[in-house]
Amino acid sequence: MKGRLIASCALVALVPGTLAACGGATKTVTAESTAPTTPQGPTGTTTTGTTTTSTSGSDTGGASAGEAGSQSTTPSQTRTASEPQFDQGQGQGSSGEAQQAAEIVHAHGYTADDLSEYHPDQTLRALVGTRTGSADGYAQQVFFFVDGNFIGTDTKEPSAAVQVVSQGDTEAVVVYRLYRPGDPLSSPSGGQATVHFQLNNGKLVALGTIPPAHSTSGTSRL
Repeated sequence: MKGRLIASCALVALVPGTLAACGGATKTVTAESTAPTTPQGPTGTTTTGTTTTSTSGSDTGGASAGEAGSQSTTPSQTRTASEPQFDQGQGQGSSGEAQQAAEIVHAHGYTADDLSEYHPDQTLRALVGTRTGSADGYAQQVFFFVDGNFIGTDTKEPSAAVQVVSQGDTEAVVVYRLYRPGDPLSSPSGGQATVHFQLNNGKLVALGTIPPAHSTSGTSRL
């Protein structure tokens, strides 16, 4: 019996964390186990550089300090910004627009007399054209444009001689030479008529009476 008790105590002692009572003495055995700890890197905040575009066409980079006391800076970049549209060859663009207007005049069978009277900075623009191939050069019309778009002529039939004497943003003043019956084209004796043309709600309106193209008793444009 004593031998069995000794063997039993020896067996119990092999099991960790088990309370065993042998020979009247009490002994506590505690087994500790520690779970492996996964290593973690240092914590910190890194702020990358920001890019700011300036009107001079270059970008500058910057950086802000992280929580760990270090900072990360991205290399600065230099870029060339394209020139604003309104600065790109303004004179050349104006000349090109006047040339386009002259091509429209030519498509209607007329040749623009003077491209300098076409003002692209105005809302209402005008060009005087002479009928292409005219032997005497006395068949003329005023071609009107709004923001570069052709909107029509001053009259349906041409005049012997017409001139744009004044222009504003939305108004043009046109002068017609007047003929009496029997006057040669080179010597009008009827004086002249001045007519104001003005944009009104997007439509071109003559503020005065346009002289007739022909007359057997009074003055006319031909």
